[in-house]
Amino acid sequence: MISYGEYSQWERESSDIPKILDFTTRIEAEIGTEFGYVLHIAGGKGEAVSFKIEHPPFKNEDGNTAPPFEGEQFVRTNDFRFYLGDCVWEPLDDKLGNWELTTYHKGKVVARKVFELVKK
Repeated sequence: MISYGEYSQWERESSDIPKILDFTTRIEAEIGTEFGYVLHIAGGKGEAVSFKIEHPPFKNEDGNTAPPFEGEQFVRTNDFRFYLGDCVWEPLDDKLGNWELTTYHKGKVVARKVFELVKK
């Protein structure tokens, strides 16, 4: 893990990693606040890492409690940087609390960080 905390806005369509603004696990959240961590993965070209983001209970578009966010990232180079994070969206109040971000490689935890989102 090379950085964690609050970041500049991330362009999801871009391959650029957002810029670190503050190394912290306590995030003073407002709509648009970006938080997470960046991993440096060396020598993993062709492999994949999986991730899970556990978050406070909030309702999804169907009115059900949203499950954790899960996914996979393909490692494209032997000197790869991977950003795992999220951005706060409306409504703010149901996003406050602990967010646990975990990255796995071959089923083993390689990074984990818990962020506490509080009202700014």
